[in-house]
Amino acid sequence: MNILIDLDVPKWAMFFCSIIEKLREKNCKIIITSRGGEGYSELNEIIKLKGLEYITIGKYGGRSLENKLRASIERMEKLIDIVKSKNIDIVMSGSVVDAVRVGFGLGLKVVNFYDIPLSDYRTNFKKALPQARLTIPLATKMFKPFVVPDEIFLGFGLEKDQIIEYNFIDPLIWLKDFKPDIDYLKTTIPQIDFSKPIITVREEEFKASYVKGKYPFLYDALKEIQNWDVNLVIIPRYEAKPLKKEFKKAVVLEEKIILQHLLAFSDLFVGGGGTINIEATYFGVPTISTRSFISHYDKFLIDKGLMWHSNNAAEIVSLAKSLLGSKNIEKARRIFGKMNVDIDMVVSEILS
Repeated sequence: MNILIDLDVPKWAMFFCSIIEKLREKNCKIIITSRGGEGYSELNEIIKLKGLEYITIGKYGGRSLENKLRASIERMEKLIDIVKSKNIDIVMSGSVVDAVRVGFGLGLKVVNFYDIPLSDYRTNFKKALPQARLTIPLATKMFKPFVVPDEIFLGFGLEKDQIIEYNFIDPLIWLKDFKPDIDYLKTTIPQIDFSKPIITVREEEFKASYVKGKYPFLYDALKEIQNWDVNLVIIPRYEAKPLKKEFKKAVVLEEKIILQHLLAFSDLFVGGGGTINIEATYFGVPTISTRSFISHYDKFLIDKGLMWHSNNAAEIVSLAKSLLGSKNIEKARRIFGKMNVDIDMVVSEILS
């Protein structure tokens, strides 16, 4: 069985690692393709960290809708050639538009994974992500975490038997066996003063098609937080240079590191991301989501008291003050401990 796995963001490189290992045990040949381009190297850096062989195809289209469309068309043309030359049987992705449309167009089995079909935690299809509209209806099988209701995917035109649910939130698949190492952190970020609290920050993916723009509230809040007697560590989404210029008192990461070590030893996390916010809550770190919307898994974590949400600079500062020092690893263990990562089930469903 020849399987093409197309990756477009770092999260999926992390997610598919253990699945790839199991598929190889089943004598499947795995071909990994990725998306790169100027100003977007993070994905390929993560793939390299994981020691996976891959083929880089095409580029990230940036903010312009026309550029996104042209980049997607170019990638699809190149993916067609790879699918044909490698005799691919199954196309698999985390709802990457290019791969799904190629797989469907060539009449192949399309296996899709998606934990955020809407930029909303309700059933509001007006807030469907563009990727969702272009990929979910084309899936042969659709995998999703328990926090996203089946009715979302049924609303996109799938049948009940096409929807496969797993009982965990996505990052648990790689976090369950992770061992934090403070020595790794001391070596990779020597600027950190471990006698002071660590506040870690991540920008929103403001160039993504589901985000309307770069909102100022996070950056406005950081202007005040950087003056506190803490370590402020900023993880850039795209480029480090503008952040280093604006936040001279912060540590702005420029090299790719294994971020889970930093998250595990953080005292507060403020982030506009999705996956990394979940990772922070896994380590019991009080997490303020500054994302411009609330997803299904965000709502789950907010309801469980592991995450807070704000799109207001003054409120972010106030929350940061009140939450700093409230790390609760035991509470996180209780909540995540009820989940179950069954990779054998996932692989069996992929191949059946």
